[in-house]
Formats: sequence, C-alpha cells, structure tokens
Amino acid sequence: MDTKHSHHSLLETVAVLPHEPGVYLFKDARGTILYVGKAKNIRNRVRQYFDNSRPHDAKTIAMLRRATNLDWIVTDSEVEALLLENNLIKEHKPRYNILLKDDKTYPYIRVTNEEFPRIFPTRKVIRDGSRYFGPYTDARYMHLLLKTIRSLFPTRSCSLPLTEDAIARGKFKVCLDYHIGKCEGPCAGLISREHYNTHIEAAVNLLRGKTKAIEQELTEQMNRYAEQFKFEQAAMVRDRLEKLRLYTARQKIVTTDMVERDIVGYAEEEGHACTVVLTVREGKLIGKHQWIVPTAGNDSTEIVRVVLERWYLEAGEIPDEIVLPFELGEVTDILLQWLSTQHSHAVELSVPKIGDKKRLVTLACTNAEYQLRDYLLHRSKREQALPRSVAALQRDLSLTSPPVRIECFDNSHLHGSEYVSSLVVFINGKPRKSEYRRYRLQTVDGNNDVQAMAEVIKRRYTRVLAEQQSLPDLIVVDGGKPQLSAAMTVLENLGITGRVAIVALAKRLEEVFLPNRSESLLLPRTSSSLRLLQQLRDEAHRFAIEYHRLLRTKRTLHTELLAIPGIGEATARKLLRHFGSVANIKTASLEMIAAIAGPRVAERIRSHFSSDGNNDAFIIEEL
Repeated sequence: MDTKHSHHSLLETVAVLPHEPGVYLFKDARGTILYVGKAKNIRNRVRQYFDNSRPHDAKTIAMLRRATNLDWIVTDSEVEALLLENNLIKEHKPRYNILLKDDKTYPYIRVTNEEFPRIFPTRKVIRDGSRYFGPYTDARYMHLLLKTIRSLFPTRSCSLPLTEDAIARGKFKVCLDYHIGKCEGPCAGLISREHYNTHIEAAVNLLRGKTKAIEQELTEQMNRYAEQFKFEQAAMVRDRLEKLRLYTARQKIVTTDMVERDIVGYAEEEGHACTVVLTVREGKLIGKHQWIVPTAGNDSTEIVRVVLERWYLEAGEIPDEIVLPFELGEVTDILLQWLSTQHSHAVELSVPKIGDKKRLVTLACTNAEYQLRDYLLHRSKREQALPRSVAALQRDLSLTSPPVRIECFDNSHLHGSEYVSSLVVFINGKPRKSEYRRYRLQTVDGNNDVQAMAEVIKRRYTRVLAEQQSLPDLIVVDGGKPQLSAAMTVLENLGITGRVAIVALAKRLEEVFLPNRSESLLLPRTSSSLRLLQQLRDEAHRFAIEYHRLLRTKRTLHTELLAIPGIGEATARKLLRHFGSVANIKTASLEMIAAIAGPRVAERIRSHFSSDGNNDAFIIEEL
C-alpha cells in the first residue's frame, strides 16, 4: 500500500470535514473501522492527526499507516457525540480504540418493570422500563448482594406473569418459597401489590447503598407489630433487622459525611493498566469495580477517561461526586454535562491534594496495584504451564525459550497462477484461529515457492514491527533449505534475526532444517514435538488450500458462466450449487440444465460450451 498516496487522499477529505461536533471513523482499504473518535469540532480534531509538529504515540502512527478512508457523522451536541462514540465502539470493537472487555459482558442486577417486580442477575439490558444496577465486575459481590436481598425481603423468585387480574381469577398457586417463608404469596393474592412493592423499594435502597433508611423502616415496623401484640411477625422483622446490621457491619466506614461519591484509582505495570472505582454510599465502602487493559501506547489520562465514560454511560447509579487521581482534561466536561442532565443533579469532579479524599484516592490506587499484580501473576502462571508438546519442541530444537507462540506459513498455487499464502498461529500448542491470516501474493513470477515465502514473511513482519505487535517465539516455514534461507534473509533485513527462532519442515522425509546448520534434523516419528510441527504444517496447508479454492470459485464464476449472455450472478450461483462445478454443467444434458435455469438459459449454455473458442479457457479453470 502506498502510504503517501493514502495520506494525500485523507488530507483531501480533511479539507471538506465540517466544523461541527460529531464522531470520525478511520477505516482501512477493506472498509474495516480502525478507530472511532469524538470531537467538538470534527475538522480541527482530525487535522491534528496529520500535524507533523505534534507528537504521536506508536498506536496512532500504526493506525494512520493502515488508514485509507475517513468517514464522519455530525451530531447536534458534544454529548450526542459521546453517546454515539460509545455505541459505535461497542458495536464494531475497533482495533485501535481502548476496549475494556473482550467477548464477555459484565452482569447487572435487574429490577423488572412489572406489577409485581422480580430481582435477578442478567447480562442483557432491555430498555423496557426495568431498573438496572451495575455492571458488576466482581460477580461474587453481586451474588452476595442478591443473597442478602433474598434473606431480608420476601420477594418472588418465580417468572410467572403476575397481574392483579390474573391473581383475582385464581390462575396461580403458591410454591415452596411461600411454605419456607421466603415469599409471602403474591401469586395467590395473599398480600397486596402495594405491600409487595414496599419490599422491592427497600431492596432497591439496599442496592443503592442506602441502608439507614431500611434500618429505620424495619425498626418502626417491628415496633408496630409489638404494640399490636403480633409477636410472631415482630420476631420475623427482628431477624431481618439483625441480618441487615450484619451486612452493613461488613462494610468498611471510610468517611463521616453522607455524600455519595466514587473514588477512582489507577496503576500501571508491565504494559498493562488497572483502573479501580470504589463506591462509597452513606460513608461506607459498598463496592469495587476494576478494569485491566493493555496500555498499548495510551497514556494514563486517556485510559482513565475512557473507563469513566464507558462506566457511567452504562451504570445505573451516579454519585454526587467523583474523586480522581489526576486531571483528565477538557473531555470530562462533556461527560459531566451528560451526567448532570441525565440524572437531574450536579456531579462534581475533584482531584484532592491533601485530606481524607486524598487518603481515599491512595486507597483506590493501592487496590488497583494489588488487582494488577494479581492479574499479571495469574497470567504468568498460565504462560508457564506449558503443554508437553511445547516443552518437547523447545528441547528438541534447542530453543532458549519455550515456543509459546508459533507462526507457520504455507503457499499454494495453480501452475504458478493464483499464488496465495497462509499464516496460522498456535498458542501453547493450540490453534488460535482468530489470528489466522491469508495473503494473495503480488510479486511472484511463475512457479517460485522461494520468492513466495520471502514475500509473505516480509509482509507479515513488516506489519508486526510497524504496529509494535509481539514477535512469535518460533516461525515455521513449509519447505526446505531454500525457503528457510529466503525467510532468513528477510528477517535479517528487518533486523529481527536474533529475536525470533525459525525452522523449516520438509514434507518428503519430515526433515527439520535449522539456520546455520548443514544437516537436517530427523525427529523421532512418535515424538510429540514432531507431531506438533506436522499439525502446524497441515493446518497451514489446509488454510492455504481453502483460500485458493475460494479464489478459484470466484474466478470460475466471473470468467465463465457470467460471460454467457443472459446469465447473471443469481442464476450462475444456482447452477453451481446444483451441479458443483462448471465441468459438471458442461457435461449435463439440456433437460437437466433446463430444470434448474429454464429452457432459454439451457440453450445459451449449450451453445456457449459447444463453441470451440471457449474450450481452452474452460480447461484452465478446471485444472
């Protein structure tokens, strides 16, 4: 790709960008979204990417090298741009945006919008009027919270469609929960809707951390029952009150005021960062949320800003004050504006220097450090738990470090045409298919497997270096000494020869060729290390052949059937699906073709294939 040409094209686009708030999207040649950003003024913000006087981090430089297209969406305000940016990032997961989580969604606690609401955990947010609390990055704490609610308030656990009309018609009967005292039987009309909803509102207050109001209500209820000589009911309320006090006693008191605030902490180590949000309600620490993300060239300000934006755009509860470890810049003003309007109260941001708030920030940062160290420790343990085949390969190839990440290359072609290459990646001896790549080679002349291997190695590791990706522990090329020498020359030119191990595996005798070694290495046929190399080679071969067949199918469809007058893509695909190939269509009877595409099309196909002028092209396509 011509980087200068693509930059010139992008600069032409910048010149027509609007001076309005909105989002901008950098895309690559395939239309894949690389990065989504928001701006108060789209043109001014995007122009900064091409200002050589401004410093750019490695991530931005790598993104601009791949970007060939630029799109934008104008919004009415900066707040709308913030919301749109969040939605686009969640939907497309652009490679160069900070992504807080991979393929999972953190759970919420849902209070349904029903006549007799239910309370349960969920990972799916449905905008139907239900109330959501979370998301909870610590699922254990969420389940403790739900268990406490079930022990304090007799709310239903069933999913019956309870309505006052259905209850009045006697459609439901009480279940075991009623008989063991965990539910008061709203399904059978044993309590009113108003009485049931007092339990729900008390549970909601508990989720919000407002336990003082609950304690006061339970105390008054217990006293009322005692004055009415309803000692059995008073005893039940007393037991709930004791459970509530036991729950609140576990919560650490960190401040003496009643201000609702979130405390943000940050830590960074070994290329990863951790942001922690401590939730303080009524002076008590009631929850902790944490996110670990690779730093990947992002500074601490950007990471914390992104975490807070995503968190508060999804969180159900917004505090009166957010205490930060450092200033975040002007972008937080947009977030503050949205929080204040969305939740009907002013939200204050502060960066304390001394006093109790500073002590709380230190506490949050300490939690972030512990959380990050724990993550890195478990990560290193997982990497150290090597499979037997990987350890055997390290031993048999005399590698200085275990080949945890192995990348294997293979080529495929048809008599020197449609040259393609494949890359497969194994992590800890297992295929990582999400990282497989395929290449359509551009510089290979005729049947030249050595030149093909040199091109794919160069393209792969030029990009790896440009994007500052991790190099593999071992490169495996399919072939013998010539392919290995070509790959070694490319690696030397890129300056990474000593940073990565490389071997070649020849098919005929399963010989392993090593750099700077004249004799091949013959591993035992039953060794796990040879089986791993064979699995790598076979998987790379399968992936290359699969891509080659795809290209052949496309070429056959476009050069042969579509060349027949009156046949479009839909008819061509229908014929290929039925007959399997153009060869089968050529030998099929007129009646068979007519049954699929009609007599007129059948006549045209027969006329086309009976012409001598098309035979050569047809034979080439079917080889």
